[in-house]
Amino acid sequence: MTTTGKHEFPLARTCPFVPPPAYEEIREREPVSRVRLPDGGWAWVISRHEDVRTVLNDRRFSADRQHPDFPALVKGEAATRRPDEERMLIAMDAPEHGPARKAVLGEFTVRRLAALRPRIQEIVDERIDALLAGPRPGDLVESLSLPVPSLVICEMLGVPYADHEFFQEQTVKVFKQSTSPEEAWAAMAVLQGYLADLVAEKERNPPDDLLGRQIVKLRADGTYRRKALAGMGLLLLVAGHETTANMISLSTLAFLRAPDQLAMIKADPGKTLDAVEEMLRYFTIIDVATARLCVGDIEVGGRLIRAGEGVLALGYSANRDPRAFENPDELDIERGARHHVAFGFGPHQCLGQNLARMELRIVFDTLFRRVPTLELAMDVDELPFKDDAHIYGLYRLPVTW
Repeated sequence: MTTTGKHEFPLARTCPFVPPPAYEEIREREPVSRVRLPDGGWAWVISRHEDVRTVLNDRRFSADRQHPDFPALVKGEAATRRPDEERMLIAMDAPEHGPARKAVLGEFTVRRLAALRPRIQEIVDERIDALLAGPRPGDLVESLSLPVPSLVICEMLGVPYADHEFFQEQTVKVFKQSTSPEEAWAAMAVLQGYLADLVAEKERNPPDDLLGRQIVKLRADGTYRRKALAGMGLLLLVAGHETTANMISLSTLAFLRAPDQLAMIKADPGKTLDAVEEMLRYFTIIDVATARLCVGDIEVGGRLIRAGEGVLALGYSANRDPRAFENPDELDIERGARHHVAFGFGPHQCLGQNLARMELRIVFDTLFRRVPTLELAMDVDELPFKDDAHIYGLYRLPVTW
């Protein structure tokens, strides 16, 4: 067995538009290889598109993050695990995972999301109004990128938007790489407590929002557990604003740097959906699509992975794999490649992916229609990228018009 001891994961990005060079090296020379983890342990790293999809779709790879052997991407993380804690959806395996996912899947159907479109459009217009009424240059992150998905997910869940600064502050702690496992766990516990209190309030007279409808449905099914629903709410709240916010900022930056690509969607808004897919593939804001624990021997990419061994599926590397995408390092909004793994793949594929797509499409069509002269107000080299975060993005994006 060959080990690649010179690489420690996760790797930091050195350029916002190009993956770490080590990804290409690993993908081309040893696509399934062993790497050193921050806690000194080892895991298999999976770097090619086909193999990543295999890992994400095979039940022999467990999502149980509370298992003592689950690969730890942060030093000291394993010591904070609590096997007796209620598992969130992303940490469940079959047969528990299927029914839990199905219970909330109805909230993200095409029909329900279509009903949300007018309100999302209204929110986007309000935030662009605020940007245009404010000083120049303005910060697109503060004025648009963060508020839009935050307002949308808060309204869906029935979470008071007045509390958004509180949960944003806690979310930053969770996703910052410099945060210790103890601090991250404490921030998650604070958020979990907040959601549990909110759910308890809704139990008395369940309102017509996502959490209220889940209370009614799960009670009727005889499966209602407050802590489990609070965990679901926390997952949707955090994932529902942080990821989309970063994609709005990075994609806007990419459009402003590629006026030829921007001109295409201005001339034909029908191209925006393909542009969204390409931006998702191109940036892949979460480098490691997911970690998994092998629970049954399986061969992947010509390597035998044994039960008890950890695996890291490199989504960013997979989405730049030339075997799956021609000229993968080029931004091409007409690529039409929806088989990227930016939303994962298989049974744990992102629940809110179509909501994210809708938000991104509405933002781009509206922003560039209403502010056709939008431009950067700072050199790209000076922009504050989230090099220190587990989810890539921008802390600020100064723009003018």
